[in-house]
Amino acid sequence: MMDAIGLAFGMVLDPYTLMVMVLAACYGLFVGSVPGLTATMATALLVPVTFFMAPIPAVAAIVTATAMAIFSGDIPGCLLRIPGTPASAAYTDEAYAMTRKGEAETALGASLVFSAIGGLFGTLVLILAAPALAEFASRFSSYEYFWLVLLGLTCAVFITSSSPIKGLITLFLGLMVACVGLGNPAGYPRFTFGNTETMAGIGMIPMMIGMFAFSEIIRYVVDTRPPTDVVVEKVGNVLKGQWKLAKKYPLQILRGSTLGTAVGALPGAGADIAAWMSYAVSKKFSKEPEKFGTGHPEGIVEAGAANNSALAGSWIPALVFGIPGDSITAIIIGVLYMKNMNPGPSLFTTNPQNIYAVFLIFILANLIMIPLGILCIKAARRILKVPRNILMPVILVFCMVGTFAINNTAFGVGVMLVAGIVAYVLEANDFPIAPAILGVVLGGMLEENFITSMIKSDGNMLAFFERPIAATLAVVTILVWTTPTLMAMLRRPRATA
Repeated sequence: MMDAIGLAFGMVLDPYTLMVMVLAACYGLFVGSVPGLTATMATALLVPVTFFMAPIPAVAAIVTATAMAIFSGDIPGCLLRIPGTPASAAYTDEAYAMTRKGEAETALGASLVFSAIGGLFGTLVLILAAPALAEFASRFSSYEYFWLVLLGLTCAVFITSSSPIKGLITLFLGLMVACVGLGNPAGYPRFTFGNTETMAGIGMIPMMIGMFAFSEIIRYVVDTRPPTDVVVEKVGNVLKGQWKLAKKYPLQILRGSTLGTAVGALPGAGADIAAWMSYAVSKKFSKEPEKFGTGHPEGIVEAGAANNSALAGSWIPALVFGIPGDSITAIIIGVLYMKNMNPGPSLFTTNPQNIYAVFLIFILANLIMIPLGILCIKAARRILKVPRNILMPVILVFCMVGTFAINNTAFGVGVMLVAGIVAYVLEANDFPIAPAILGVVLGGMLEENFITSMIKSDGNMLAFFERPIAATLAVVTILVWTTPTLMAMLRRPRATA
């Protein structure tokens, strides 16, 4: 174990890895602080660059960029009332109200400091929980994995959308895309329409870049609203008063970090849902709920801790089971497979130094967030003034070059463009994208484990319920399916009475 930890320190503290982390941090801070460029978009655009990196620097680049982007999304929210990322939307009005009161430094400082604290808390849970879960997961067979994937897909539908029907539609759309090609247990061409390009399936990375980057470009093109101006000329010392807030709201910091980590670990949830839930919980249990919405820092402290702790939490199911906690880890799983760091229990036993390196990267990324975040806040006015009509064409070029570079074919570019248009149309009609992404990522895994289980049991469906862990997961999954219907049936007689 000590040898593996020593190797991990050597890989992470290598000058090349540190340089990659600093550059990725600057990139993530810039992308997150520009309204409309999300943390998921930052991750998707970074993937083609990781092709040319060793596994640890590649993971370091993605972890650092996403952590920074989730924090820096608070900057335009505070100064423009436009959240830079969905994770910042929960407390944008609160932060902007503080800015209008002349407390922009306090709002931005709270976002920065408590995002770093939440990220470190989530990392601690990742370090403690992931190895224990990996040991538990080593007992899993195809039956357990089938129910686990099904439970993950079910959670994605119910968590990410106010309308489960819409979530179900996008989930089936993702599962249908996962069926394309030869990558199925029978090796039979499905939905290829005689095209040799589609026999390899629809590339996940081009599709992700299209859905999260190109769709934002389309959104910018059709948006006719005039640009908003920054309400403050200069931001002062953002760390002033943060110790006072930490002493005043220790329970809120712990509660937000815990809730964020737990929500992040749920498939399809992610930092944005964690932030909204945490802000709502903060208001519910606050001693001063009437101050919320008037420029009160309590909700920012708790929700700020939640959104970054969710990032580490989402890596727990991704590393142990290969099930993404959110759309960012869905992209990361693809990178891990490309770098021969296949998610699963074997990752913790065959190359433990890689796992320890991931843990160290998370710690280091959250530590460097504070000094680099301060610099980003100081430069916020200039960043927010970057002309969008110049930035968006540059991003489009990166999208096209990145998707072409994956297989050196124009087919990937076509997939990216179509995926972007589909994602824009879906989101414009309030259809959630996350279930579709999870459907693409987990569709093959679901089918493979189902077919394997059926072959092993000679077609006996009861075998899916015979093993204790499989039976428990089956009961939980079926309860998630049936509970909304049962609750609706119970409410109906009361309403009639």
